[in-house]
Amino acid sequence: MKIENETLTGERAEYFSADKEYIASTFKDGESPLKHARNISVTDSKFEYKYPLWNTENVSVENTTFEELSRSGLWYVKNMSIKNSRIVAPKEFRRSSGIYLENVVFENAGETFWSCSGIKLKNVKAAGDYFAMNSQDFYAEDFTLDGNYFLDGGKNIEVYNSILNSKDAFWNCENVTVYNSRIVGEYLGWNSKNLKFVNCTIESNQGLCYIDGLVLENCTLVNTDLAFEYCSNISATVNSRIESVKNPVSGKITAAEIGTLILNPKRCNPSATKIECEKIGRIFSQDPNPNEN
Repeated sequence: MKIENETLTGERAEYFSADKEYIASTFKDGESPLKHARNISVTDSKFEYKYPLWNTENVSVENTTFEELSRSGLWYVKNMSIKNSRIVAPKEFRRSSGIYLENVVFENAGETFWSCSGIKLKNVKAAGDYFAMNSQDFYAEDFTLDGNYFLDGGKNIEVYNSILNSKDAFWNCENVTVYNSRIVGEYLGWNSKNLKFVNCTIESNQGLCYIDGLVLENCTLVNTDLAFEYCSNISATVNSRIESVKNPVSGKITAAEIGTLILNPKRCNPSATKIECEKIGRIFSQDPNPNEN
């Protein structure tokens, strides 16, 4: 059944809708217009009010705008695709699974994709903090993020050809692989397990610390200092200068140059980490900051 060029108003305007196509329609002035919908498509349309697609299943959306007041609009969703669309509203996607987004812009992605699984993003741009917190089975390609605390608590993550401007990205994570990407932000990857970066450029104050199972393959570290503190099982090949390395626990670090190397025997076993480097500027056997001893 097709519904075309309609303005749908009132609370739960199309409650429990099934097997319908909505074309060039506007949903306004009423909460939860498509709550519990099944097997529907929405094209060339607009959502203007709260909670438009809660508890839905098998939904496709294309060339559609989610306006600012349609906040918290995509919760408890199963199997949804959104293409060529603009999402202005914050707090979209909670406890949802099977989500595919392509050519989508999130203008305010704060608190979006919380506790979700089975997420695939392709050519998506997002701005906002706490994107994809506690989510798992996350895949992103050609993804651009401007927002802090990306994927805090995430598991089973793959990111390709992306740009992440994010303080505290990949905290408390497990099983993360990032390829051919640029990451800028303080404290990258803390308190995580099994993080792998391949052909990446990383700029991070005190980045890559408190990690068990850290792999860097052919990476460039720009303005990155106090790296690898309390990291164990490191396998790092860095093709650039590292400003400073501090108290790694175990593994191997290969770099073009290290500005300052700190190996405090009170904090780590200096012989447990093999360091291969053509040039090391300064070596300290205690932390230069006496308050850290």
